[in-house]
Amino acid sequence: MAPDNPTQLPDDAVDTAIMHVLQAEAAARDAVAGAHSAAGAIAEEARERARRITLAADRRIAAVRAAFGARTTAEVASLDARAAALDAADISTPGDVANVERAVLALAASTTGGVP
Repeated sequence: MAPDNPTQLPDDAVDTAIMHVLQAEAAARDAVAGAHSAAGAIAEEARERARRITLAADRRIAAVRAAFGARTTAEVASLDARAAALDAADISTPGDVANVERAVLALAASTTGGVP
């Protein structure tokens, strides 16, 4: 509550008080601007880190895909060679046919992890 009889401050004291308020306001504005700038730098640093992580992940994925492709190509070539050898084999008896069928089942089981 304001006093009933306020005392009047000298002009110098009023001017000094106003100056302090203006200086505090300017300092607060500078602090806000500095915080805004720092936040922008932190955000940019985070975006750059995310880009680096993405690039590293993409390189790893490409390497895994390449290794898988090479392994798959080798496996298919091996199967093609086995199939060609079987095609070239002279199967003339029912026993030969049964042996080939067992071999095919065993090969399928070994490549798929199943049971013949």
